[in-house]
Amino acid sequence: MAKKDHASETPATQLLKAHQVAFTEHLYDYVEHGGAQHSAQVLGFDPFTVVKTLVMQDQDAKPLLVLMHGNRKVSTKSLARQMGAKSVEPCKPEVANRHSGYLVGGTSPFGTRKAMPVYIEESILGLPEIAINGGRRGYLVRLDPQACVALLGAKPVQCALAE
Repeated sequence: MAKKDHASETPATQLLKAHQVAFTEHLYDYVEHGGAQHSAQVLGFDPFTVVKTLVMQDQDAKPLLVLMHGNRKVSTKSLARQMGAKSVEPCKPEVANRHSGYLVGGTSPFGTRKAMPVYIEESILGLPEIAINGGRRGYLVRLDPQACVALLGAKPVQCALAE
């Protein structure tokens, strides 16, 4: 656990505060390629409630965000079908950084540089609380998943695959 228990403001936390969304901050020591599974383990959270923010693109290279359980993968075929796209694939890290304004590993769906459509795995919305990146590596915020719909217009989809 990091020595501090409060992180400095990020575009994500500024947006959450501006919309009076209640959240708690959780800092941890970031590990390269550790992902949501690592943060869940370190913080003692269920990986199903830790939500990863994935920057993807459609066949025309238009970016989009996918919010997925930390212990699930995205079925890109299923997602593309539900979006009405021909195909969907993850963006390369440097492209994802450019679209979101965040470093991969620290991507929050809140306060992104570019407005992008957001798709959320439907079962996430049934959880009482989720932990999601707060806009910096090693920093999660816990909040009501309905904030993703209210602030981001996140569209529910069913595209989760077991890891």
